[in-house]
Amino acid sequence: MSTFDRAFEHLECPFAWIDLDALDANIDFINQHTNGKNIRIATKSIRSKDLLTYIASKLQTFSGWMTFTAEETLYLLNEGFDHFLIGYPVLEPTSTRKLVTHVKDGKDITFMVDDVRQIQFLQDIASEYDTSLHICIDINLSMKTPFIYFGTRRSSLHSLPLLTQFLSQVSRFSNIIVKGLMGYEAQIAGVIDKPLRKWQAPMIRFLKNNSKKKLAVFRKQAVNELLSRFSAIEIVNGGGSGSLQYTAAQEEVTELTVGSAFFAPALFDHYHTLNLKPAAGFALRVTRNPAPNIVVCHGGGYIASGAIGKDKQPVPYDAQNYNFFDLEGAGEVQTPLHTQNSHQIKIGDKVYFRHAKAGELCERFLSLEAKRKDRYIDSFATYRGDGKCFL
Repeated sequence: MSTFDRAFEHLECPFAWIDLDALDANIDFINQHTNGKNIRIATKSIRSKDLLTYIASKLQTFSGWMTFTAEETLYLLNEGFDHFLIGYPVLEPTSTRKLVTHVKDGKDITFMVDDVRQIQFLQDIASEYDTSLHICIDINLSMKTPFIYFGTRRSSLHSLPLLTQFLSQVSRFSNIIVKGLMGYEAQIAGVIDKPLRKWQAPMIRFLKNNSKKKLAVFRKQAVNELLSRFSAIEIVNGGGSGSLQYTAAQEEVTELTVGSAFFAPALFDHYHTLNLKPAAGFALRVTRNPAPNIVVCHGGGYIASGAIGKDKQPVPYDAQNYNFFDLEGAGEVQTPLHTQNSHQIKIGDKVYFRHAKAGELCERFLSLEAKRKDRYIDSFATYRGDGKCFL
């Protein structure tokens, strides 16, 4: 880690870091493997205004932002951003009214829906402001079997008859315009191929392969159904970082959502098809050496969201040299590590880690400290550093 130590020798711990060389390599990988599809950046995976701008400037086919709350969208609008697809239904009256004023000023904002009650909410506010709002219809591509629900519980539209029934009601909303469809294959993008419990791998492969066949049929049917009713469809959004190459090959998809692949957090080490470089993480100081081959770092309990498991812990950048203790893990104020090279690390040294997920790292730090090779470059403020907290 000598290049890290030289670049960051002046910084006090803990701090979050970003390796711009690795980030650029990941952007290049995405540019090469998206089959000419447009890329929409998932802002929740970056959570830094300046880094969002940096990444967008290097993408060959950039179509806009997928934001995660109304308040976040307002923040980015006020910072000069445009072309938003809000990835989740919005039901906050004050924030939505503010968004509608931006729509009236010509900003491109599309709202996500999968329920008539969500549309009614938007219709009432659009009517109040005498304007029209764009919506994107979110279908559920998860696969339900007799033994397991494979995917995420999100959209209520999980079959063609349900979608058809839903679409038959949309036309009665006079201030609503259908702009697109989203079919997110969460069970492909969000489920790792190489699980920590190796016995699960064959089952995951089987479920993924079966799911790919079924979701491709449903998404194509859904697109055709929309086109038969609404001629102005501009967006068919699919994928995530974990299904990048699969989704890029689907002819009905017009754009891919990509977020985590830019930072390549630790969970993304467990995908067969992703050749990414670790680009972001955090650093802790070694403050104790209670026994040979044991060091203790100050801080470190940055645990990822989702179902609880070891895969949600941060991972040491030099994973082959460090192991957590099962009964302690990554701690709120201290993290003990068993080390393979105690003679090489001492009190006062830094240990570098990667978060299991991408943007969640930024909720714990005010900035990401950037390096190229062994040179410190700059400090990029996170949303938190800008005084913002959205979820």
